[in-house]
Amino acid sequence: MAVHRVTRHLPYTPAQLAELVADVEAYPRFVKWVTSMRVWNRRQEAPGVDLLDAEASVGFSFLKERFSTWVRHDRNAPLVEAGLLRGPFRHLKNRWEFHEDPRGTRLEFMIDFAFKSPLLNAALQANFERAVSMLIGSFEAEAARRFGP
Repeated sequence: MAVHRVTRHLPYTPAQLAELVADVEAYPRFVKWVTSMRVWNRRQEAPGVDLLDAEASVGFSFLKERFSTWVRHDRNAPLVEAGLLRGPFRHLKNRWEFHEDPRGTRLEFMIDFAFKSPLLNAALQANFERAVSMLIGSFEAEAARRFGP
């Protein structure tokens, strides 16, 4: 089982960063281990709150998997959260919060998951800090590409 939290300060608006994180269909273009993404069942939960379901194919050196999540984008907060529909996880929760800050936005990222397989859990634990850092770095680089340095 792994729970991880990261805080970053980025020179963009909370709305810009929330839109970027919610743009899951673009992940294969900038998150190097996401090889494909399929989205369906787009719906509105409330004004400014959208939901969709997404299936990601991911590939690491030794691991190729697919998993499906629901993704909820609340423009009012703003925040983006995701939870497991199906895949190799026993559980998966992910939350991105975006708070106004004198430097732009304070990003609060949380991920909590466990694989069904103890072997996969052990393999990821060994590289977890690096994987989360690479994931956040992918979003920082894409924000700079989309919105300027």
